[in-house]
Amino acid sequence: MGKNQPQKLDRKILKQLATEQLVEIIIKQGKSIEMLTNRVVELEKEIEKLKVSRDLDSIRLWKAPSGDILKKTENKQQEKPEENQTPKRKSGGQGGHRGKTRKGFG
Repeated sequence: MGKNQPQKLDRKILKQLATEQLVEIIIKQGKSIEMLTNRVVELEKEIEKLKVSRDLDSIRLWKAPSGDILKKTENKQQEKPEENQTPKRKSGGQGGHRGKTRKGFG
C-alpha cells in the first residue's frame, strides 16, 4: 500500500501552488479515496464470510467434524463431463466366467 505515497503537503506549500496543480491533487485524492473505500467494502465482506465459516466449524462448536459444511474452492476447475459419464468397467460379471444360478425352494 505504501508504494506511491505523495509528498507531505502543508499549508505553506499549498499556497504556493497554482490552481491547476491544486485541482490535480484533489482529483488524485478523490480517486485514492474511492479505491480505498472499495477495498474496505471488499475486506468487510471477507471478514463476514470468515466469521460465518468460523462459527460453523466443528472445532469451535465441539461437534463432530462430519457436521461441518463442505468447503469448496471458488476457483475450482470444472471437470470434463465426458470423463464423468464413461465408466472404466462395464457393470456385471467378468467376461469368460460361467454364471451360477441358484435352484429355487421346493
